[in-house]
Amino acid sequence: MRTFGNLVVRGLLVGLFAGLLAGAFAYVTGEPHIDAAIAIEEAGGAAHTHGDSHDTSTEAAPADEEEPLVSRSGQRAGLFLATALYGVALGGIFAVGFTLLRRRLRTTNDSYAALGLAAAGFVGIVLVPFLKYPPNPPAVGDPETITKRTVSYLLTLVIGLLAIWAGVAASRWAARFGEAPWIRLGVGGAALLATVVAAYLVLPAINEVPGSFPATLLWQFRFASLGTQAVLWTLIGFGYAALVDRRVPSKSESEVVAA
Repeated sequence: MRTFGNLVVRGLLVGLFAGLLAGAFAYVTGEPHIDAAIAIEEAGGAAHTHGDSHDTSTEAAPADEEEPLVSRSGQRAGLFLATALYGVALGGIFAVGFTLLRRRLRTTNDSYAALGLAAAGFVGIVLVPFLKYPPNPPAVGDPETITKRTVSYLLTLVIGLLAIWAGVAASRWAARFGEAPWIRLGVGGAALLATVVAAYLVLPAINEVPGSFPATLLWQFRFASLGTQAVLWTLIGFGYAALVDRRVPSKSESEVVAA
């Protein structure tokens, strides 16, 4: 018999596994782009300092460079710890959400319910915020606007979840007019899209990437970040679907057990 604690433990284990693999994906696809962005920032800072030294005085002493609190080697190692902890937390939240919403998910198959919940979570929590505020490399951005950017991003998270709710509600409402899947999918998708577009028009636009920053490098980093989230949510969805799968024994299997 599956209890609430049992379901949560399964979510934590799946989240840990997914977080470690997502960390490996981020290490391979994202870290080289972060190093390249930091190199561009350091090159720009060195050129600026060199220019200032010629403008002021040749006797000026070079400014001391601020040492980072954590070295790049430490940051790379900490990446796996961060994604593992994030995966565990997300897996636990996913399991709690699955337990609370299971009866409202109109399918008798637990695996389909887990996959549907993971897909909805990825769209609402990852994809909707990404399309409005795509992430930038650590060396890009104005530190003075971090509060504004954080609040705006959190708003997109809430809006993403509201958009999912609007899509599901509209899809169920459309079921009154026919059982054809395209009707429900079309109406639900339109409600989700309308909510997202309306929110995008209201939320402020934030673009602090310098025009001189390489566009190819910027989008490689962004796609690596999106890919990391996709790996995490995909593994959580499929992993949890496998762990909660309850097969109905076939007639022959039941006869064997009874014998």
